[in-house]
Amino acid sequence: PPECTCVWTDWIDVYYPSPDRNDGDYETFDRIENAIPSWECAKVENVSCRASKFPDTAIADLGQKVECSVEHGLICNNKDQTIGGLIPMPVCLNYEIKVCCTPNTPECIPGPSTTTTTTVPPPSTTTTTVPPPPSTTTTTVPPPTSTTSTASPPTSTTST
Repeated sequence: PPECTCVWTDWIDVYYPSPDRNDGDYETFDRIENAIPSWECAKVENVSCRASKFPDTAIADLGQKVECSVEHGLICNNKDQTIGGLIPMPVCLNYEIKVCCTPNTPECIPGPSTTTTTTVPPPSTTTTTVPPPPSTTTTTVPPPTSTTSTASPPTSTTST
């Protein structure tokens, strides 16, 4: 939706680096949320970073090792810097960050993924009724009747 297009903040600077070797400049999203409780960002879509004393100089031209990302915000560690660049000391410049955020409204926040279950009907079954074979008439013929006669052998008479 158009109302979910990211909106750019003003320049934000919530941390100032000290010269301590273990310090640096950290304009991270966690620090911004802690320093500006009213800041709400559903999703960081883009960032822009600059050195506050050199607003018109691209970070790549400052001679410092700096991370400016949508994952973390801006991170500059003093221990990563070398002598040279725009300043004669190996410390981070003070940076600012601008963030393009998706508005923190329900229609813009991706909710938990919803699983849609689609029930697929089984393939249609066609039942074909096969008619019985044409009727057959079976006639049972009894076996022929046979008559058996027993003839007695002729009786013979013998005279003496």
